[in-house]
Amino acid sequence: MSSRTTRWARLPLYLGGMMGPFGTTVIVPMFPELRENLSASSAAVSWGFTIYMLPFAAALLVSGTLGERWGRRRSVRSAFLVFAIASLLCAVAPNLAVFLIGRALQGVANAFITPLLVAGLAEVVEPAAFGRSVGIYSSFQAAGGGLAPVVGGLAADVNWRWAFVGVAIMAALLATAPPPGEPRIDAAAPEFRPLLTRRMLVFGGGVFFAAAGPIGIAVLVGVTARDELHLSGGAAGLLLLCGPLAAMITGPWWGRLLDNWGPRRSGLVATAAATTVGGFLALGTTPVSLAMISAASGALVGFVIVVVQSLASTVVDGNRGGALSFVLAFRFLGHGIGPVIWIPVLGMSVPGALIGAASLGIITFAAFWVVTRPSNTALHSPA
Repeated sequence: MSSRTTRWARLPLYLGGMMGPFGTTVIVPMFPELRENLSASSAAVSWGFTIYMLPFAAALLVSGTLGERWGRRRSVRSAFLVFAIASLLCAVAPNLAVFLIGRALQGVANAFITPLLVAGLAEVVEPAAFGRSVGIYSSFQAAGGGLAPVVGGLAADVNWRWAFVGVAIMAALLATAPPPGEPRIDAAAPEFRPLLTRRMLVFGGGVFFAAAGPIGIAVLVGVTARDELHLSGGAAGLLLLCGPLAAMITGPWWGRLLDNWGPRRSGLVATAAATTVGGFLALGTTPVSLAMISAASGALVGFVIVVVQSLASTVVDGNRGGALSFVLAFRFLGHGIGPVIWIPVLGMSVPGALIGAASLGIITFAAFWVVTRPSNTALHSPA
C-alpha cells in the first residue's frame, strides 16, 4: 500500500476516534440544566454519565470479537447509525428515564466503534510506526473529548438538547466512511480463553483503576467548575478543553516516545506522572489555576491512553479487536463507576475527592510493572 493510500485509509479511523469521547463527555458541563429540565438531583443526573459507561463496558467484552467476525466495515457503519438514533432519543427525552435509555444505547453502540477503529489502524500501518499512529489517533480522541464540553457548555447556555442533535449529525456523517474489513465467513465463535489469562486480567484491572481515578478525573473538574467556582456552562466547557487540547497536541509526541522507549518504560513513566499531577488538581482553587493544572494532567493522561491502546491492540494477533475491546471494557467500567464514587465525596471535600481519585493511579503503576516485565510483554498471546 502506497504512503498516500495509507494516509487516506487512516483518516476516517482518526475522525471516527472523536465520536466516543465526544458522546461521553458532552453532558459534563450541562449538569445544572439537566437537573432543572428533567427535575432530577445531581446524583440522578450523574447517572447520565454512568449509564453510558456501564453498558459500553459490558458490550466491549464481546464487541471486538464479534465485530471482527461480522466485518469491521459493516459493524462500525451500523454502530454509528445506532449512535445517531440514540442521540436523537436523548435530544427529545421528556424525562430522565427516557434520557438514560438513550444514553445507554449510545454506550452499547460505541462499544462497536472504538476497538474496531484501533484494530483497523493496526492493519494499515507498519509496526515500527504503530505507536506514532496510535498517538495521532489519541490526539483525535482528545479533540473529540475537548470539543464535547465546549459544545455541551454552549448548548447548556441556550438549550442543552441541541448538543445531542449535533452528536446525531456527527455520527450519521461518520457512518458514511467506515473502516475496511469484510466479514470473516470462516471465523469461529468468539473465543475468550486467550483473553482470560492472569496477566491480561491484571492489565485490565490496572486500566480500570486508572479510569476510575486519574484518567477520568476531568468529570470531577467539570462538576467543580460549575458547582464550586460557579462558572457558566460555556466557561466550564472552555476550562475542560484545556486537558484534551494538551493531549491532542502531545499525542503524536507520546507515540514517538512509545516507539523509542517501549511499553514498559513508557507505561511506568506515564502512570507515575499522571497520578502525581492529578493530585495537584486539588490546588486549583481559581479558574486559571485549575485550567493550567488540567492542561498538564490532560497531557499526561493522553500518554497513559496511548500506551494502553497500543499495548492492548497488539497482544493477540489473531483477534486484535477482541483483545483491545476486552481491555477497554475495564477502562470504561472504571469511567462509569468513578463518578458514582467520587461525586458524593466531592460534595464533602473537593481536595479529598481529587486527591483520592488521582491516588488510584498507584494501583495502575503496580499493574503496569507486572504486565510489562520483559518475560511478560506478550501477555500470553496465542500462537
